[in-house]
Amino acid sequence: MGAERKHKMNILAIDTSNETLSIAILKNKNLVATITTNQSKNHSVTLMPQIANLLKQVNMSITEIDRFVVAKGPGSYTGLRIGVTTAKTFAYTLSKELVGVSSLAVLAAPINEVNTVIIPIFDARRDNVFAGAYLRENNQLKNVIVDQHIPLEKLLEKLSDYKRLFFVGVDSHKFAERIKIVLKDKEIQFSANELDYPQAYYLGIMGLAQEPVDIHSFVPKYLRLTQAESQWLEKNQESNDESLVEKI
Repeated sequence: MGAERKHKMNILAIDTSNETLSIAILKNKNLVATITTNQSKNHSVTLMPQIANLLKQVNMSITEIDRFVVAKGPGSYTGLRIGVTTAKTFAYTLSKELVGVSSLAVLAAPINEVNTVIIPIFDARRDNVFAGAYLRENNQLKNVIVDQHIPLEKLLEKLSDYKRLFFVGVDSHKFAERIKIVLKDKEIQFSANELDYPQAYYLGIMGLAQEPVDIHSFVPKYLRLTQAESQWLEKNQESNDESLVEKI
């Protein structure tokens, strides 16, 4: 927050936490350029060219970025590692700031409903979800149910105390009928169109208001790992690869 008051801060926001890939460049809260794609492609192949193209479009160099903001999870294990590793590498190599923001909070951020619990949802398979619950107070999101990996039924139990509910995310529609049945006495809304997908612009806005993290100790917030993923993580250590920066 202090950085915003002192000078104009250039931010590069990166969200690869799920199938959607979203990137944005901001000058403080002002959007400079953004791109969001929802094609089933490998983020490891598309992320770097998209960053390079976006910078080129606005005639900026990666060295002009002051802060890198990344969606830290939960979400896709592979997607999170790609986004976080890229952001960490840039921040470390260029000696710039790094901020991580909840992927679920990013999804909830565009919803302006008041006196309404906002529930961003990612499908975690096997009738489980990644979800949290947020209330908008004084134009800020307040986390009232912590982000977690949880069976859908248990999530709906936690929401039974609230009257007005707004479910966010393309995955929320997969569970719409069950949600309506279980919470039939509640006022329920679902996101639609562009609100179904995370937008890096909101990621950048939220990242502007947070304090930078320690680059070396920062890791994705997986919330849940499969056994295979845990074993892979134990055998492989993240490394700062300056070739990423050289490509840009």
